[in-house]
Amino acid sequence: MRYKSISLFEIFYNKKGVNEMRLKELREDRDIKQIEIAKYLNCKQNTYSQYENETRQISIEDLKKLSEFYETSVDYILGLTDEIKPYKRKEQKS
Repeated sequence: MRYKSISLFEIFYNKKGVNEMRLKELREDRDIKQIEIAKYLNCKQNTYSQYENETRQISIEDLKKLSEFYETSVDYILGLTDEIKPYKRKEQKS
């Protein structure tokens, strides 16, 4: 029997299209343009648009940056939870 290989990308990004909705929803709720988020992530507007439209895989680092920017969790962005409030972050050691 052959098993189809599935990536984490497919698991997170094909789940009801939630990721697209959450990225766009978070951005639009704050009246922010794609170009502004793209500058924050240090990428092109077209790249960010592809993240929202699920035609390009977003990096873990960019997900972390977006969760900090929007003050939510990566899980919320990915649609793994409906709780928008972020988890308590670890304290940074000096």
